[in-house]
Amino acid sequence: QVQLRESGGGLVQAGGSLRLSCAASGIIRNINSMAWYRQAPGKQRELVATITSGGSTNYADSVKGRFTISRDNNKYAEYLQMNSLKPEDTAVYYCNADIQTPLTGARARNYWGQGTQVTVSS
Repeated sequence: QVQLRESGGGLVQAGGSLRLSCAASGIIRNINSMAWYRQAPGKQRELVATITSGGSTNYADSVKGRFTISRDNNKYAEYLQMNSLKPEDTAVYYCNADIQTPLTGARARNYWGQGTQVTVSS
C-alpha cells in the first residue's frame, strides 16, 4: 500500500513563508512526475506546481516567482517552498505523484495525499 503524507501547513501572515513536505511510503519501484495542487473553499482543485523525475518544473502563473517545488528521490519526498504568501494562497494543499509499484508493474498509478491546510491572514 502506497501512501502520500503532507506536512508543514499552518497559519501565517501575509508576506510570510511556509515549507510543505510530502513523503511517499510503501513498496515503491519508481516515482515519475510529482505535483502540488490546492483547493480553496468553493473553488475547484487547481494545479500549483509540477516536477518531473529529471527535475524539470512548471508553475501556475499565480505562484511563479514565489513558490519553488523540489524533490528528494532517495527519500521519496517532494517539497513546496512558499514565500511572499498572500491571502489568496489560502487553501488545502495536496501532494500528487505518479508511482510504479509491484502491483502496477511498469505502469504508473496516480496517488493523492490527504491534504494540509494553509491559511494566510491579511
